Amino acid sequence: MSDIILKNSPETGILILTLNRPASMNSLNTKLVSAIKNEMDEAVFDKSIRVIIINGADPPEGKKASFSAGADLVERRTMSDNDVKRFIAAIREAMISIENAPMPVIAAINGFAFGGGLEIALSADLRIASTNAIMGLTETSLAVIPGGGGTQRLPRIVGLARAKEMIYTARRIDAQEAFNIGLVNRVVEPSGLMEACLSLAREIAANGPIAVKQAKFAINCGTEIPLSMALPIESLAYEQTIPMKDRLEALAAFAEKRKPEFKGE
Repeated sequence: MSDIILKNSPETGILILTLNRPASMNSLNTKLVSAIKNEMDEAVFDKSIRVIIINGADPPEGKKASFSAGADLVERRTMSDNDVKRFIAAIREAMISIENAPMPVIAAINGFAFGGGLEIALSADLRIASTNAIMGLTETSLAVIPGGGGTQRLPRIVGLARAKEMIYTARRIDAQEAFNIGLVNRVVEPSGLMEACLSLAREIAANGPIAVKQAKFAINCGTEIPLSMALPIESLAYEQTIPMKDRLEALAAFAEKRKPEFKGE
């Protein structure tokens, strides 16, 4: 059984990447982390993909849902200190590949999202949670700290004080609290989670793909530097869209009162 399930919808440009270890709550072992990195690296070169959705496989009968419960602690117990260092480095690289994907990435959070599982969601651009979602960076309860970027990404999303409280206490929060602090974009019923993510993905995919990619580049590169340095980044990103056929198509479609057909050119 593959640890990653891919479902591509070329007509809409949406790739669904499913973490597929339901028997272990979609926990992250060496094989799954490697698969995430490989699939994200491949997606970079696929022009048909305009949005990526990451979700967790449905649980076995009678088990609770999980986006990902974090690191596979059964595998972790077999690792030497050096093995753990390599594994954490691999997780960090996988998260960076999600964050740096040129197209937007949406995390569909159903059930548990702990430790590295939440760090996957933090690496995404947008997060939609079901009402049954429970999430937290719980590593300090295991006498370690978040190693996949959680100490850096969480404060940038929810603010320094809230992030410190969550990490220091290893507290688990529900979907409504996550929404209240800005950790997730919206909360929906479990049965509507994937449709909510697909609806958002379609809304994004309908726009000029190069423009969306350049917008992501400008936002990601500009938000952590002074405005005087960030504005030139926006200007350079805008200039990338000017010679594109999609921009001319948008102008023609507006004049002809029709929907544009963007091709990413």
